[in-house]
Amino acid sequence: MIAAARAWTLVAAFSTVLFLITAATYNGLGVVLPDMVRDLKWSWTEAGFGFTLLGAFTGGSSFLPPILIRRFGVRATLLIGAAVMGVGFLCLAETRGARLYFLGAALCGVGYQTLALIPGTHVLAALFKHRALPFGIYFGAAGLGGVAGPFIVIALMKLFGGDWRMLWLTQAVAALAVGGACALMVGGSAWLAKASEATDKALAEEAATPRRAGVYRTPVDWTAAAALRTPQFYVLLAAYFGHLLIGATVGGVSVAHLTQRGVSANVAAVMLSLEAAMQTVGRGFGGLIGDRLDPRWLLMGALVALAVGSGALSVARDYPTMLLYAVASGLGFGLALLTVTVLLLNYYGRRHNLEIFSITCLIGTISAFGPTVGGVLRDATGSFASTFQLFAGVIAVILAAVVFMRPPRPSAASEERAA
Repeated sequence: MIAAARAWTLVAAFSTVLFLITAATYNGLGVVLPDMVRDLKWSWTEAGFGFTLLGAFTGGSSFLPPILIRRFGVRATLLIGAAVMGVGFLCLAETRGARLYFLGAALCGVGYQTLALIPGTHVLAALFKHRALPFGIYFGAAGLGGVAGPFIVIALMKLFGGDWRMLWLTQAVAALAVGGACALMVGGSAWLAKASEATDKALAEEAATPRRAGVYRTPVDWTAAAALRTPQFYVLLAAYFGHLLIGATVGGVSVAHLTQRGVSANVAAVMLSLEAAMQTVGRGFGGLIGDRLDPRWLLMGALVALAVGSGALSVARDYPTMLLYAVASGLGFGLALLTVTVLLLNYYGRRHNLEIFSITCLIGTISAFGPTVGGVLRDATGSFASTFQLFAGVIAVILAAVVFMRPPRPSAASEERAA
C-alpha cells in the first residue's frame, strides 16, 4: 500500500515538472515570440530557427539522460536538467541578438529532455506493471501545461508591462524550484532497482497466463540492438517523428499564421490553448483504454486526427475551421505520444527501454526543423499555409505504414534465454 502511494506520488511530482516546463517552453515561446521578433527586428526565419533549436536539442540530447541515469542516478540527472533549463531561460532573458536566443533555446531543449521525458518515463515504467494510465496522466500534464502556457505568458506580460525579459527570469526561477523539488522526492538508485525488479516479476507472471484480448505484450526483453533490427521500430519512430513535426510547428507558428489570416492574437492564443487541452483529453482517454484496446488502433486514430488538424489549420480563418484544427491536432498529438511510448514497452519490454526510448527521441532533432521550414516558406511565399498542407501529407504516409504494422516476434533463441 505504501509502495503504491509512493508510486502515485511520483506520478504527481513528475507531472508537475512536465506541466510547468511545457507551459514555459513550447507553448509559451510560441506566444511571446511575435513580441521578441518585433522588438529585436528579427526575420521569421531567425525566429523559427530558434524554435527549431529548442526541438532539435530536445531530441538530439536524448542520448544524455541514459548516460547520466546509469552513471549517477535519476536524482542527479534531474538536478542537472533543472540547472540547464534555468540557464537557458536566463539566456532568453538577456538576449540582444539572435545568437544568445539560439543558445537559450538549445539549452532549454537539453533541460527539457534531461528534466522530464526520459527520466519520467524511466521511473514510471519501473513502478507500474500497466503503464497506460500513469503515462496518460504524466503526458496529460504536458497538455495541461500547453493549455496554461499561453495564459501564463499573457498574464505575466501584462503584470510586467509587456517586458518579456522579466517573463523569462520568472521561468528560470520556477524551473529551478520544481526541478529541485522533484529530485528530492525521487528515491535512490537502490530503491528504484528493487521496485523495478518487483515490476518485472509481476509482468513475467502475467505473461505466463493468457494475455488480455487485443493487447500484445512481448514475452522477452529486447535489447536496443535487436529492436533496431525490426521494421516495427522504424514505423513507431516515424510516428513519433510525425507527431513532433506537427506539434513543434503548431506551437511555433500557428499564432503568427492565424493572425496573418485576420484572426486576433488573443483568439489565436486561445486556439493554441484549446489544442493543448485536447492533448490532455486524448492522453486521458488513451490512458483509460490503452491497456484494454490495442494501442496500435489508437495510434492510427491519432495520425488521422493529426492530418485533418494540419490541413484545417492551413486554411483556417473562421471558428469552424479553427475549432477543427485545435480539436483534431490536439487529440492526435496527445494520443500519438502516449501510444508510441506504450507500444515501445509492449513490443520490446522494460529492461532496455531507457535506451530504446532515448533513441526514439533522437528523431526530434529532425522533426524540430518544422518551424524553420515554416519560416522559410513564409518568407518565400508570404504564408504558412503550404507548410501545414505539406506536413499533412507526411502524416498520411506514416499512417499507411501503421495500418500494416504487426507486433515483432522474438526469435526462439531469445525466448529460450528469457525462460
